[in-house]
Formats: sequence, C-alpha cells, structure tokens
Amino acid sequence: MTDVVLAASAVVVDSRGRVLLVKRGAEPERGRWSVPGGSVDPGETLAEAAAREAFEETGVHVQIVRELWVATVPTGDGRQFEIHDLLATATTGTLTPGDDADDARWVAADELDALPLTTGLAGYLERAGLIPPR
Repeated sequence: MTDVVLAASAVVVDSRGRVLLVKRGAEPERGRWSVPGGSVDPGETLAEAAAREAFEETGVHVQIVRELWVATVPTGDGRQFEIHDLLATATTGTLTPGDDADDARWVAADELDALPLTTGLAGYLERAGLIPPR
C-alpha cells in the first residue's frame, strides 16, 4: 500500500494575471517552478497549510478563496503526495524566497513557456481558467 502525504498549495494570481511561483529547492521536481505549497501539519486545515506555505516560501501573506483541483504526485520512494491546490489572493508581504524555495517571482502567462514548470502545472492553470489557452 502506498503512503499518502496530504499537501496543500496556494495558487495566487494578481490583478495583472501574473502567477506567484517558486523554484522548488527540494524533491519532488527540484529546480522546477511551481505554486508554493507543502505538507499539511497535524491539526491544520488545507487552507491554513496553503497560506502558511505561501508565506514561508514567498514572504507573501494570502487569503484563501476556494479549492481549485487535487493532484497526485509520486515521490519516487513509495509515497505519493495528494496535493490540494487552493485559489488565493495576495494581501500583504514582501516577495522574498524562503524556506525550501530557491527563488520566487510573479510570472506573466506569456512567460510560463520559458520556465521549467512542474509536471502538469500549465494544464491545471489553463483548465481552471487562470491563464489563457496555450
């Protein structure tokens, strides 16, 4: 039986249509760009975890709006992440990469193709209507 690790991510899009992304500093998919997120701590809700991870990885405080999708990502060591991606809006803070993020930035939709994104991220963003079809 596969161990499942519950995780949550914040999908933050600003008024200019840019997506808040972090360059992953840890596996899975180290070195690729993704939305900020991580494991849910005991006693934490998905929304609390997504907001905490967004702040830890980007320095930006967010307000969670609603869940967008759930993705399952194998870790390569017999476990898999069950990642709940939640739509969020930025409220305060200064963009600064932290925690296990090697970098953090706002990325316009037309810049996404130039970055190595985590598997399936662009498709999820398109299907949620957050970026135009590519």
